[in-house]
Amino acid sequence: MKPILREWLAKMEQDGMMKRISREVDPINELAAVGKKLEPQYGALFEHVRGSSMPVVTGVITSRDGMAKSMGMSYEELLQDFNHALSNPTPCKVLEKEQGPFAIKENILTGDQVDLGILPACLHHEKDSSRYLTAALCIAKDPETGIRNVCIHRHEIKDRNHLGALLLPRHTNQMFSKAEAMGKPLEIALAIGVHPSLLLASQATTALGVDEFEIAGSLLGEPVELVKCETVDLEVPVESEIIIEGKILPNVREEEGPFGEYPKTYGAKAPRHVIEITAITYRNNPIYHTIIPATMEHLLLGGISREATMMQVIRQATPNVKKVHITPASGCRYHVVIQLDQKHEGEAKNAMFAAFTSSTEVKHVVVVDTDIDIYDMQDVEWAISNRVQAARDVFIIPNAMGNKLDPSSRGGASDKMGIDATIPMSDKRERFQKIHIAGYEDINLKDYL
Repeated sequence: MKPILREWLAKMEQDGMMKRISREVDPINELAAVGKKLEPQYGALFEHVRGSSMPVVTGVITSRDGMAKSMGMSYEELLQDFNHALSNPTPCKVLEKEQGPFAIKENILTGDQVDLGILPACLHHEKDSSRYLTAALCIAKDPETGIRNVCIHRHEIKDRNHLGALLLPRHTNQMFSKAEAMGKPLEIALAIGVHPSLLLASQATTALGVDEFEIAGSLLGEPVELVKCETVDLEVPVESEIIIEGKILPNVREEEGPFGEYPKTYGAKAPRHVIEITAITYRNNPIYHTIIPATMEHLLLGGISREATMMQVIRQATPNVKKVHITPASGCRYHVVIQLDQKHEGEAKNAMFAAFTSSTEVKHVVVVDTDIDIYDMQDVEWAISNRVQAARDVFIIPNAMGNKLDPSSRGGASDKMGIDATIPMSDKRERFQKIHIAGYEDINLKDYL
């Protein structure tokens, strides 16, 4: 299937998953407030945004099933296909300019024409330092290998042709450090308005040297089509709505932040990287995409990819894992619930250790039996209440590497906790069984009310 955002938005509207807002809204707080009120039930397409001719969409994905549906599959199929795609990438197809015309080249701004002010970028939270780009795929190439990398960062609008960027200690930062050591900038391109499959693939947990667009190609069943940029040596998705080209400047840091982040707290102001913009290209009548931080759209993009990768890692430790859930309340980062069909004493602890090694961000892991619904936190709490003795079933690992955006961490150092909420192998299982009313599942209340 072709990864076209507009087709997915039309499908969302057809299925009652998207609301059109015809009233004019202010991109300063108002748009984010309305979008937040609608999520997670609905996405929103704002037709009239003050100060810009571009409509704005948010809530492109608000559920796990919605992400899977955008690619024509169930969520269980998506997890399987995502894991398969991680080790079976599909090379991209780069189209030459002569093969055009391409819609993404309908408008080309370079030099003094470049002005980020044409974008309806939003100020999402009251203490944010500025308007931010939050749904832009950041595309770059390793200066040593030339292999492409795709991810999402937050980008603070500083002026008409400069952005601030928070580069966490991941692949873009690694590549920039190589370029900076050479005394060179790192060329980047930001793609705004792309299909959910590309957004999801950008969040894949991989080794440096894996092209996330090739993962997307395997998810879609055909190569992702790319076209060359105007001012940087990079390729971008043909079906994008807006492309911003530029370079991360070496030996330049400026204050960036604060910014409301996924833990539902503000990331602090600090000296961070600066991007100089060299070109903006866009379709006629482009649709601008913003992700409201800490909404389900934001959390699930990271959560789904992490769940798929984590399942793969845990299965290497124990093949009896059935499901993995990284909870939205933890920003889809910190808390993990594992459903395990435990066959051997200690198997739950092995599953926990595997979860911790799959991501430095994981803080707390709970393992439950197959009779517990891991997506129902009341059910998980019931298991903790009725199947856990702290001295026996809880363990703590102090001072491990965590995430600096966690406000409780000590400069990124974080304690880890595992809770074994499975039925003890040595005890009689009957003592731990849930009560059940015979025939409950067959009752239809419409027959009684």
